[in-house]
Amino acid sequence: MRVWIVFLLCLAGHAIAAPAEEEPVVEEMVTEEPVVEETEVGTNPVQVEVGEFDEAIEIEDVVENPCLNYHCKKGKVCEVDDSNTPMCVCQDPSTCPAAEGEFEHVCGTDNKTYDSSCHFFATKCALEGTKKGHKLHLDYIGPCKYIEACLDNELNEFPLRMRDWLKNVLVTLYERDEDNNMLTEKQKLRVKKIFENEKRLQAGEHSLDLLARDFEKNYNMYIFPVHWQFGQLDQHPVDGYLTHSELAPLRAPLIPMEHCTTRFFETCDADGDKYIALEEWASCFGIKEQDVDKDLII
Repeated sequence: MRVWIVFLLCLAGHAIAAPAEEEPVVEEMVTEEPVVEETEVGTNPVQVEVGEFDEAIEIEDVVENPCLNYHCKKGKVCEVDDSNTPMCVCQDPSTCPAAEGEFEHVCGTDNKTYDSSCHFFATKCALEGTKKGHKLHLDYIGPCKYIEACLDNELNEFPLRMRDWLKNVLVTLYERDEDNNMLTEKQKLRVKKIFENEKRLQAGEHSLDLLARDFEKNYNMYIFPVHWQFGQLDQHPVDGYLTHSELAPLRAPLIPMEHCTTRFFETCDADGDKYIALEEWASCFGIKEQDVDKDLII
């Protein structure tokens, strides 16, 4: 009996001393989870993962172009100097848009045809300060053509025929102006008085004596047409003076005795300053000084 007890105790000691038997390992397909790095609180995880925006992006302030609202006269364009200050410089004629047709051509007083008014004024600007540039003006719209000389007797006829022509132009506009696109309400009221006046000389080929007598008898009919034409021409800029280029629209076949326009307006420039003031313009057409009214050109 004692022998069995000793034998059992030996077995128990051996079991305690022996290492535990390892269980068989069953192999399974295990998908590894991606390792997520911890980021600091407040860090954009996208920025950390991509890594392309680690450096701060500097956004430059958009500087407004100083030339945006800086205006230059015809023939000049705006450029900025080293200090970003706008200034007007002569335009290169080669930068002017190409003329789309002959109707854009203009004729200079140098009897040269320019592709467009842009080309003309750019050329004139480049000649500033020279005798040639001082004499160069826009003569009329369209290619240069032969214009016969204006004789002295024709020069005397010009204001008579021009006054009558202006009056008839206004009457025609009044008759056709249904939508107020050509005349303002105030202008229509003034022309209406002329249109309804039974003494009005109708349009036609009249003798110089008849035109002179009509002007003397119906003087008031001619005051507004003369003022109106001045206002129509004084556009670039509107300053109360007519320049040679502003007079260019009158040098057209529609104008009576167009070959005398240049010489006539040269005589209108009484003070020789190259500008025709309203008072000079009115005087050329026989309007009395007391009847010159700047309100009539508006």
